[in-house]
Amino acid sequence: MKKLIKTLPILMACTGIMASAIAGPHWGYEGKETPENWGKLSPEYQMCDLGKNQSPVNITGPIHAEVNNLDIHYDLISGTIINNGHTVQINDKNANDYLTVDGEQFKLTQFHFHAPSENQINGKTYPMEAHFVNQNKDGELLVMAVMLEEGKSNPIAAQLLSLLNDKENTPTNINGIDIRTFLPEVSDYYRFSGSLTTPPCSEGVTWIVLKQPITLSKSEITKFKSVFKHHNNRPVQPLHGRLIISN
Repeated sequence: MKKLIKTLPILMACTGIMASAIAGPHWGYEGKETPENWGKLSPEYQMCDLGKNQSPVNITGPIHAEVNNLDIHYDLISGTIINNGHTVQINDKNANDYLTVDGEQFKLTQFHFHAPSENQINGKTYPMEAHFVNQNKDGELLVMAVMLEEGKSNPIAAQLLSLLNDKENTPTNINGIDIRTFLPEVSDYYRFSGSLTTPPCSEGVTWIVLKQPITLSKSEITKFKSVFKHHNNRPVQPLHGRLIISN
């Protein structure tokens, strides 16, 4: 029961539509609700100020180690796509979409986008970043991040954008989208312990950032940004002595 209570804020924020965007005190990326003020908006968000293992981070000086391979078993996504006022989010109802690391299985619950990227790699910021939110049987979260850079058009990005209703909190059903082509061919990664990058900024989240980016066309990136209407990235947070490992 104690473990359930501890992980409940994380589950509420990451399962389905972001619960904190609906039920909790309002937060955002502009005006008095910018990331540096999140911890002052509500006691529920105090971890955004007080946490010592916060995300995103600037990935620099990783320690190379013998780590287990990341086995991604994403298949055909079915569920909904929605502009929830903070991001474009795809909620996955397919129970067969999961990834495995360290012999443990994490089910994909949703993925969403930030522009520009939240994490940095050696100080580099990318035009966009996708976060694939996965959850194990105990409710613990693993977020896999994929950097997006300008280049060739991406057929999945174009398909998702064509299905998206620009009106906020108006979901559209999606069915049978092969999200595997939205992932890089090489699954080498950086790994560290962090938090949610949105309120309540709950910690205890495992982060895996893939080294290889994928490409979107300039028009696809512009379309995503037009939906957001503003930047939706939290600035990088101090590492406070955390180690970043790399395979």
